[in-house]
Amino acid sequence: MLHKTVFVVDDDAAVRKGLTFLLRAAGYTVEAFASALSFLEGYDPRRGGCLLLDVQMPRMSGVELQQQLNVRGWRLPVLFITGHGTVSLAIAAIKAGAFDFVEKPVREEALLECIESALNWHDTAHEERLERAQLEARAAFLTEREREVLDLVAAGEPNKIIARHLGISFRTVELHRAHIIEKLQARNLSDLIRIAIILKARPNT
Repeated sequence: MLHKTVFVVDDDAAVRKGLTFLLRAAGYTVEAFASALSFLEGYDPRRGGCLLLDVQMPRMSGVELQQQLNVRGWRLPVLFITGHGTVSLAIAAIKAGAFDFVEKPVREEALLECIESALNWHDTAHEERLERAQLEARAAFLTEREREVLDLVAAGEPNKIIARHLGISFRTVELHRAHIIEKLQARNLSDLIRIAIILKARPNT
């Protein structure tokens, strides 16, 4: 437990103080942040743990922070704290890769159980869902033309055929492919094809 940290992000100082006290009393290492932006600035992605995150916050919401984690590829289990009227947001966030959510008023036993599960998270299906969410977040930055090129790359078409099919030059295809690799953070061509297949596959429900 000591090598993993519970990161608490909530704009309400009283909530942060209460959660920090509760979790430290239960034996967890805790770091609290007053905003999503301060967490992004202060978090080292090499550190293990989980993120306890308020759904609704000013400037950047909890859901927007989760999207940023996906884009950056930070594999940190996210637990949302939801109030009345925000449960539907939390459910949507889970579909986009969040681990779970806890409803206010927070029950100590339920919260600690959720945190322990998140800290010991090694669920393959959840890892696959999170990877897909991360890839979809990155793919959202692709242009329409880049998506067309990606589909043809995934089909195994060489650049010359892609250029002919789309009515563009060979050099333009190369540039599009370089941009796609950068945006999707693909390591090489085989990784790019693997990513394209994941993005085209229908998600498991």
